[in-house]
Amino acid sequence: MRRAKIQLKGQLTVDRSRPEPLPLQIARQVQTAIEEGRLTAGTRLPSTRDLARILRLSRNTVLTAYDELKARGLVRGRRGAAMQVAAIARARGFDVRRVVREAQYPSRTITVKDPDGNPLRLAY
Repeated sequence: MRRAKIQLKGQLTVDRSRPEPLPLQIARQVQTAIEEGRLTAGTRLPSTRDLARILRLSRNTVLTAYDELKARGLVRGRRGAAMQVAAIARARGFDVRRVVREAQYPSRTITVKDPDGNPLRLAY
C-alpha cells in the first residue's frame, strides 16, 4: 500500500488575531480532518519545514502542533521519519468492573476492632 504525502496548502489556515495559540489552531484543524475522514490512517503529513514554509510560521510552532497531535494519539512518528496519521481506536463500552480493577480499588473491606474497641477497616 503506497502512502502518498498530502498537500495541506489551502486546507490549513492560521489566524494570528485569534486568542487560540497557533500550534493549537493547527492541531485542531488536523484533528478535525482526521475525525471527518479527510485524513485516513497511514497518511503522511508534510514535514515540519514544509508546513512551516506553507503557513509562514516558525518551525517550532509546527513542531509544537505535531507534538500535541502525538500526545492526543492522532499521529505517530519519530525523529527523522515522516509523521503519519495513526489508526483511531474504536470506542469501547464503559465497563465498571474493568475500571475498578485497573484502578486497583479494594475489592473487600473488613471491619475489626482494636483492643480499645475502636473500629479499624482493612481494605484488600
